[in-house]
Amino acid sequence: MKNLLITGLALLFSLMSYSQNTWTLKHDKDGIKIYTKTIENSDYKGIKVKCSLPATLTQFTAVIMDVNTAGEWLYATKSSTLLKQVSPAEVYYYSEVSLPWPLNNRDFICHLHASQDPHTRVVTIDGPVVPDYMPAKNGIVRVTQSSGKWIITPNGGNVDIEYTLEANPGGNLPAWLVNLFVTKGPMESFKKLKEQVNKPQYKKVQYAFIKN
Repeated sequence: MKNLLITGLALLFSLMSYSQNTWTLKHDKDGIKIYTKTIENSDYKGIKVKCSLPATLTQFTAVIMDVNTAGEWLYATKSSTLLKQVSPAEVYYYSEVSLPWPLNNRDFICHLHASQDPHTRVVTIDGPVVPDYMPAKNGIVRVTQSSGKWIITPNGGNVDIEYTLEANPGGNLPAWLVNLFVTKGPMESFKKLKEQVNKPQYKKVQYAFIKN
């Protein structure tokens, strides 16, 4: 009986752990799928977005690496400014995110690094924050915990996009309120991203580190 109880408890904890790490589809519209999941040791939901776009690997990567224009498509972005161009595949940039009054705006410094698998041709763009890269500003809450990742897979004349984000907005934002609107930002962003990727300037870009 004791062994049976231990086995049962082990199975229960295993199922609980599995459910916490399983993505749940929350939104599926206009070819954009948004998933959420519970993040261990966090009250905020992780998000994953999947869609397919008619673009090349280089074209899509160029949009993401063009950080000065992120405000044209990225939801609630008040400003986005390049801080340092390490190489065509690596940049640091500053961004401020607008929140409705009386909440304080958030800002973050992101380190983007793009690379391509030479065998699969899949492009990965990692985007962790580096909160101490520059001093915090008065009246703006600095995001200190955030990690985003783009996985861009060639598929004929299209690219399949998978974006994941785990973030803590900091300050006194209640997690339940943030989680209520967790799909709105990604949906609005990806709608505009579909338009952004087709702008003429991105069709001319070439990268030595990417083979289409």
